Amino acid sequence: MALMAFAFVTSITPGPNNLMLMASGANFGFRRTLPHMLGIGVGFVVMVVLVGLGLVQVFQAYPVSYTVLMVLSVVYLLFLAWKIATSAPPDQVEQVGTPFTFLQAALFQWVNPKAWAMALTAVSVYSPSREFGAIVLVAVIFGLINMPSVSTWTLLGQQMQRVLTNPQRLRRFNVAMALLLLASLYPVVFANGVTAA
Repeated sequence: MALMAFAFVTSITPGPNNLMLMASGANFGFRRTLPHMLGIGVGFVVMVVLVGLGLVQVFQAYPVSYTVLMVLSVVYLLFLAWKIATSAPPDQVEQVGTPFTFLQAALFQWVNPKAWAMALTAVSVYSPSREFGAIVLVAVIFGLINMPSVSTWTLLGQQMQRVLTNPQRLRRFNVAMALLLLASLYPVVFANGVTAA
């Protein structure tokens, strides 16, 4: 029950994945965002398994590798925030805009600071023995809880389409989503003593 509560709270709260899904839902709708949602779910499950099978030991043996990962993640998320803030207006979205693909979303987990924090904490706290069965259980529970959570954010974004009926509103929404994406980095990055400088 404690693991399920942890998985729910960390999956449903704002973070890079959820804010990007909300922006995608608003810009592209639920159906076109499905590959993005599935990529997050599968990508994170794979990440938890690999962290449990040994990646956590790399960070313990070489702490600087975690700092390097965080800095690269912040740089990439700055780029994504800029892309969201400068997204095309509604009449151009169909021609030039594209949502994340399944593979892009799955790979994004590896540069998502919140995903790293979730995976490292889940494995360390709920599978300290690093037994394969325990690691898989942690990953499966996250996978089952993650999909309804990310779907909620996509649906919320899709509902925003009713309000985002002109280019100015969509632009303001996209800028707000970009700023929230940047703000979501603060607790994860600075809690680990990493700065973007």
